[in-house]
Amino acid sequence: MSATAHQQQSDEPVEILLVEDNPGDVRLLREAFEVTRIETAFQVVNTGEDAEDFLKGRGDYEGVSLPDIVLLDLNLPRKDGYDVLEAIREDERLQSLPVLILTSSTAEEDVKRCYAADANAYLTKPTGMDDFQDVVRAVERFWLRQARLPPVKR
Repeated sequence: MSATAHQQQSDEPVEILLVEDNPGDVRLLREAFEVTRIETAFQVVNTGEDAEDFLKGRGDYEGVSLPDIVLLDLNLPRKDGYDVLEAIREDERLQSLPVLILTSSTAEEDVKRCYAADANAYLTKPTGMDDFQDVVRAVERFWLRQARLPPVKR
């Protein structure tokens, strides 16, 4: 069911996994999502290793439900976003999970590499709160209102 249909049928928020190691960006994204009309719930992990553990239900994340959508930074400690994206796409259970790259990189090679690895979107991280809200509104408009998201097992 789509995120919108999911909300209408269950009154549960859209679950977002944010993979971001910068506490300032985490705060800005949380604040920007607070102004959307769709209720969201955030889970935040700070490393690529934690992202994989979360999505595969390992260790401290045993029993967590899969998110509806992943916002993934590329520049992460220990295991970068490319490796996380590849691990998601190699796992049959996670392959259809929407992954939006949200990074400060504007390098054409990074864009190409992410799309080649089946990222669903590549968004450049803004610098100020107004710009963060613009990006979040665009994510809300398309990914949370118009796009049909694949069903997730809760």
